[in-house]
Amino acid sequence: MRSEQTRPRALITGLHGFTGRYLAQELGAAGYQVYGTAHGQESSGQGVYTVDLGDRQRLQQVVAEVQPHVVAHLAAISFVAHGDAAAIYRTNVVGTRNLLEALATLATPPEAVLVASSANIYGNTRTEVISEMEPAQPANDYGISKLAMEHVARLWMDRLPIIVTRPFNYTGVGQAENFLLPKIISHYRQRAGLIELGNLDVARDFSDVRTVVQAYTRLLQRAPAGQTFNICSGRPHTLHQILDMVAELAGYKMEVRINPAFVRANEVKTLTGDPDKLRACIGELPQISLRDTLAWMLDAGAKGELN
Repeated sequence: MRSEQTRPRALITGLHGFTGRYLAQELGAAGYQVYGTAHGQESSGQGVYTVDLGDRQRLQQVVAEVQPHVVAHLAAISFVAHGDAAAIYRTNVVGTRNLLEALATLATPPEAVLVASSANIYGNTRTEVISEMEPAQPANDYGISKLAMEHVARLWMDRLPIIVTRPFNYTGVGQAENFLLPKIISHYRQRAGLIELGNLDVARDFSDVRTVVQAYTRLLQRAPAGQTFNICSGRPHTLHQILDMVAELAGYKMEVRINPAFVRANEVKTLTGDPDKLRACIGELPQISLRDTLAWMLDAGAKGELN
């Protein structure tokens, strides 16, 4: 077993975020010594650095201290309906540039740098199953910021072994309740009689967060530099199907009311990914059905295990 000094070092930006916590566990289990950045009061614990992605000097200090072998850049404003467009672009685009600039100054660059983009860059496409070759046509500020982030990453690909990932929707225990599935789970856990939602006529490709971080870990280990990968299941579910599944698991059905305030302009109607390129690179991942993920979330909530 490697000592702390010889274990490879992994740096995760957004360590205390929903995905970062699971990735830290996965990388730790894979033998990495995990360090991370967090923002403001979230930052505490050994190996955790308080960093604002807008602070270039602080980022360079942290990167120089950690000297990471692999980097997973997860820190971002990830909520599509976030109201501050300037903050979205500042964090997702400028923050990414600052990080890559800092990494490029290292005498020994990382072996792999994973940059988490989003399937939202595809926007409203008529293609039923979306591959990485699908033209980008983002339909909201979040999607535009992520596409811009990808272009920023390409500016550094001659100096850093960058891998771009485009995760489709994913969920799990601990995701914030302003996201759709945790909101639904929370209402059923509270035995609510009514839930207000936006457009029900949407279909999404959902994965389990535990599967997503396994994919990230394998990509960091394989280091297919310069490549872009969809992170997805290839199996779409409509919101109607999801509501039926949770109702069955909870043992009752609540009333669903459409609130016009929750209907987004330029709503992406269908997002289903093609996982073939990812599978060809890292092999098959354990498949967790959406029903099993929802049951895990419902059961964890009942036990108070949401964090």
